[in-house]
Amino acid sequence: MSQKKITRDDLTEAAKKYKNWGKWGPHDEIGTLNYTSADDIVAAAQLVKQGKVISLALNFDANGPQGAPSKYQSLGRINPLHTMLRTGTDAYAGVLDKRGIRAADDMIVMPLQSGTQWDGLGHIFYEDYMWNGYDCREVTSAGAQKCGIEKTKNKMVGRGVLLDIPKVMGIERLEDGYGITCEDLDRTAKAQKIEIKRGDYVIVRTGQMEDNLKRGSWDGYPGGDAPGFAFETLEWLQEKEIAAIASDTWGCEVRPNQSVEGINQPWHWITIPIMGITMGEIFFLGDLALDCANDGIYEFMFVAPALPITGAVGSPTNPLAIK
Repeated sequence: MSQKKITRDDLTEAAKKYKNWGKWGPHDEIGTLNYTSADDIVAAAQLVKQGKVISLALNFDANGPQGAPSKYQSLGRINPLHTMLRTGTDAYAGVLDKRGIRAADDMIVMPLQSGTQWDGLGHIFYEDYMWNGYDCREVTSAGAQKCGIEKTKNKMVGRGVLLDIPKVMGIERLEDGYGITCEDLDRTAKAQKIEIKRGDYVIVRTGQMEDNLKRGSWDGYPGGDAPGFAFETLEWLQEKEIAAIASDTWGCEVRPNQSVEGINQPWHWITIPIMGITMGEIFFLGDLALDCANDGIYEFMFVAPALPITGAVGSPTNPLAIK
């Protein structure tokens, strides 16, 4: 899909147009998560009719997408490393720890954004600033002193909405490089007979992850070409006043990016530090999409808290769609 190249002037204009700094006061650190009210959560709970719980997470293991070949991937992210500290084999062999108990223990080492995860508001900077105008130097080697993911630990609960764009288009997946437009989002919502409301958690399926899983290969997925949100959807996000956005791709926005050389992830530049939108990436949507297609219900209670890791700029999560 041919797209206009996003320039530095376009970013400057967008930053002025969509800036939400100060909207929730000078000390806010959670951005658009403020849109979800207590009444919204009560209403979301009323959507639970069947007691059905669908996970939107990949398993956190060595088979994840990080480290797969990609011409863009150079962030050094790895898949989770799971190590056993004590095992049943130890117990069987007669190893007894000093507490006098036969047990197993384990640990995990992982980048916080290696699998299904939230991008926090300390993750991306616009020039020298992060969300709400905080100096980017507030994120130090000790972690984010402002906008740490732990500030969201009682959030990510509300009404979830799945927008299954390829389903409405009658295709299995969107092509790599396809920029999702405002029209695509509105047309999908209309076809699914769903209204996007203030404070919603909007989850957009492209079909890319399911294609990778079907092929048994993550080649190109981490940081490679992908369908995703076009720069123009900033207008849609601002208008709808949603709490957060998530997708089944590595980075949510279309890749290759619609930008001139020297500007990478221009949509990220605006959504996170300027608009204050928490972003979900690498969501597994295959099971949810199938269930929604079967019962025609594309709204649900959404529960996906971040781990309250002090000073973190992202967090793994196990998002749940509850019907």
